[in-house]
Amino acid sequence: MPNLSSSAIRAQLGHPVIDADGHIIEFLPAVRDFLVAEGGRKLAEEFESVMAAPGKIAALSPEEQKAMGAFKMTWWAYPTRNTRDRATGMLPNLLYERLDEFGIDFAVLYPTMGLTAMGLPQPDLRRAGTRAFNRCAAEMFEPYSDRLTPVAMIPMHEPAEAIEELEYCRHELGLKAVLLSGLVYRPLGPDLPSGARWVDAFGPDSPYDYDPVWAKCVELGVAPTFHSSAMGWGSRTSQTNYVYNHLGNFAQAGEATCRTMFMHGVPHRFPELRCAFLEGGVAWACNLYSDLVGHFEKRGVPGIQEYDPDAMDRELIAGLFRSHGSERFKKHYDELEDGFRHLAEPGAFQDDFAGTGVESAEDIRQIFERNFRFGCEADDPMNAMGFNRRVNPLGAQIRAIFSSDIGHWDVTDMNETVEEAWELVEEGLLTKSDFRDFTFVNSATLWAEADPSFFEGTSVEKEVSNLMS
Repeated sequence: MPNLSSSAIRAQLGHPVIDADGHIIEFLPAVRDFLVAEGGRKLAEEFESVMAAPGKIAALSPEEQKAMGAFKMTWWAYPTRNTRDRATGMLPNLLYERLDEFGIDFAVLYPTMGLTAMGLPQPDLRRAGTRAFNRCAAEMFEPYSDRLTPVAMIPMHEPAEAIEELEYCRHELGLKAVLLSGLVYRPLGPDLPSGARWVDAFGPDSPYDYDPVWAKCVELGVAPTFHSSAMGWGSRTSQTNYVYNHLGNFAQAGEATCRTMFMHGVPHRFPELRCAFLEGGVAWACNLYSDLVGHFEKRGVPGIQEYDPDAMDRELIAGLFRSHGSERFKKHYDELEDGFRHLAEPGAFQDDFAGTGVESAEDIRQIFERNFRFGCEADDPMNAMGFNRRVNPLGAQIRAIFSSDIGHWDVTDMNETVEEAWELVEEGLLTKSDFRDFTFVNSATLWAEADPSFFEGTSVEKEVSNLMS
């Protein structure tokens, strides 16, 4: 049924549409009130200086920018010609008023400028700034909680800091959705330029044990979501081209956190934990899942024994060298063992999957289907990959969730996100059942499995209750 509007598509569905990732465009003068309350006027001025930093960095020489790890950041980030949409991203009441127009029943909303606050290296500015944005969001959206809920931002520089903000936001502010920093940039050394840093994704190489954070999430009934950026590391460090840095960056950042959690055994130790990796799509997750299954089958136990140096039949290979070796090879026949030693030391064995807790490829499938969700923008045709059970090993559905990204430049017209997502059904790439999973089931279970009361009092309470029962 071509050319249906988002609202018309919603009208013909037998289920709600949950937007797992829309965006607030914060009105900084309002946030400033909370910044002053948290840290005083001087701190508020410091934060405003941080927000003005891109313009100051652009004035530096290329050499100075490289030393501080600077790269070309976002410019012209919001809709402007579509002025009503620009206002909608800033005004909760207007967004609430237009949800039916968008074909959306319930939306979880993420910060924009607040993302800067939770990543700041200065502890006092980071903590006060994050708290201010969280308080502002809680106040702004409280009147609209039946259809809109903002996330609480949780910095992850130290486990104690994360736990403190989790408890405050859950108990004091009543926020039930959370955004955790998926990565922390740590300096390589005290006397090196600021650009010399490494990426901590909270695995065994981290200076901290983050299991208390995951345990606290389970205790509080919150599902950690991650919305990290990989711009500024790896190959995404162009000083001149934002699009070059932006391409694939959310996928790379999400992959780093997801891969670390899996290999470090987090979902094995905390099977109740539900997580979502946002804005990078699902194609990378299909690739990671497939790669993990393939690696486990060949590099896990017992598959790794196929490469045991002691398992090689020395007599057979010696005979093959005698019968098939060239004269140059035969000249070194008495040095055969020297030729077999490369990366073949018997004492080098380790089980690289020991920390994951998985014992079979089926365990990998279970973790991906049970614990993980992957945020997909509406216009991404690769969303269909998550539902391609013929391709995904063991017939897995890699749990894609509809994530509009309204408020940002990706969406030039907020009316069109559900319409764009529906195109995959029109093209035969998703079934209507897949679309239900994409826009409702996978998101509903993400939050309701973590907290059965998450949707109580909301416009989708009845449908989610029926789903969960």
